[in-house]
Amino acid sequence: AGPGTPVEILGFDKPPGAGEQGRVVENERQARHLAGLRGQRLRTEQLARQAKRGVSLEELFTRIEEGAVQELNIIVKADVQGSIEAVTGELAKIRHPEVSVNVIHTGIGGITESDVMLASASNATVVGFNVRPNAEARALAEREGVDLRTYRVIYQLTEDIQQALVGMLSPTRVEETLGEAEVRALFRASRIGVIAGCHVTNGLIRRSARIRVVREGTVVHETSIASLKRFKDDVREVQAGFECGILLEGFNDVKEGDVLEAFETREIERTDLDVAGNGGPPEPVESDESA
Repeated sequence: AGPGTPVEILGFDKPPGAGEQGRVVENERQARHLAGLRGQRLRTEQLARQAKRGVSLEELFTRIEEGAVQELNIIVKADVQGSIEAVTGELAKIRHPEVSVNVIHTGIGGITESDVMLASASNATVVGFNVRPNAEARALAEREGVDLRTYRVIYQLTEDIQQALVGMLSPTRVEETLGEAEVRALFRASRIGVIAGCHVTNGLIRRSARIRVVREGTVVHETSIASLKRFKDDVREVQAGFECGILLEGFNDVKEGDVLEAFETREIERTDLDVAGNGGPPEPVESDESA
């Protein structure tokens, strides 16, 4: 067969990648030996690429076991080997210290029932590029609760994956200072402990807030409010300029002159994923489709 002539070859588990070179040897033993050497070389190259990213396999596994990194498992199906390489190459650029993309399987051809079963067993999303699931695969995916997505534009695929990763990120905790109160008197009660007679100097003191006890510029304790009173009445909050009595939860070592700093923390959902090394989206082909 001359260059560019299609031929049929038996014995491949999967089609070779575009641009790969073939070798003709005398027997199967030599072929297995060469295949082993090539596999070792590919593994070495893969480890070298991972090393360039600044995270070793050991470090990544440790962080995953500690819960510091969450993985999004992906199965990639595409029309040709070149498409698989393009998709996995773009997915490899998506890096974040808290979440990672894990491509557990790739294959050429439409999305099949075996792909869905693998996704169900590994809690993965099946991504198809220029391919579609057959009717049986669609029905099985619906029964198994497997997410099937098909695309014809790579950057739309990567945008969806990035948004999925954003949804896996832990919320950002933001601290908001509410106000400060100066301790001006101490009242000891045998049953409940030391009550701090305070003057709210700025902002407000809220019953549900956390309290830092600041003494001569140094934080000596952090706790919550067990009781907040105005005269004899329990109140939810006290504004600046007013007096109040504060009983701190589990802390009686408060002193006159201490400053009680009230603050709250709230969680903000993350809406963006900072992606290192992403050189921008590839040229679009057509619009995407979702299964």
